Amino acid sequence: MKVQKPMGILRIVSRSDEPFRDRSEAGEILSGHLMHFRGSNAVVLGVPRGGLVVGQAIARALEADLDIVLAHKLRTPGHPELAIGSVSEDGRLFLNENLVRELGVRKEYLEEEKARQMAENARRIEIVRKTVPKVPLADRTVIVTDDGIATGATMQAALWAASQERPERLIAALPVGPEDTLVRLSEDAHEIICLRSPLFFVAIGQFYTRFDQVTDDQVISILQEERQKTIRQ
Repeated sequence: MKVQKPMGILRIVSRSDEPFRDRSEAGEILSGHLMHFRGSNAVVLGVPRGGLVVGQAIARALEADLDIVLAHKLRTPGHPELAIGSVSEDGRLFLNENLVRELGVRKEYLEEEKARQMAENARRIEIVRKTVPKVPLADRTVIVTDDGIATGATMQAALWAASQERPERLIAALPVGPEDTLVRLSEDAHEIICLRSPLFFVAIGQFYTRFDQVTDDQVISILQEERQKTIRQ
């Protein structure tokens, strides 16, 4: 199914709610729908941390470079898994204004939460960039991926961060997500592809048999492993 939007195309592959075995399997299945980018000097950006595991599988299949994109969601007071917005690596802020008003979130809280997430971004930049240099994105096909989306706040921040480097084409590739969020995100990319968008969506974890936490050490290990392969080639 294809839905044409002014800024991009949304492609939903299935309405299935069948779970993936793990993130690697999700990435392998996604790569099958991205093979036309193989050998095109593409860059795959994984949203940490789980998105990097999905991204590794895609990058290997497409013979693409792999890197990380840093964007953090802003958490709802008392409900940390619910995003009311997000902040990108360069400090750009996205807010779900309707949700902020509905929940009565104070401006002071928003400023404090933004500062917290900026600090976390800075920490991850320090951890990652001292061992793995950033991959340039200008004039390249950039594929941003995560293990799934709910509100889409973090993915939107990731797309904003990537677009500032002027890629030739910006793609979001996702294993699972709700259609209303996908439609909104399609305004920020040339194309969105999502493997599964079930009618009843509760949480990303319900679509994985194995959904273990990914650590910072695993993130560094994945990036270093892929860079070494690129150097050997």
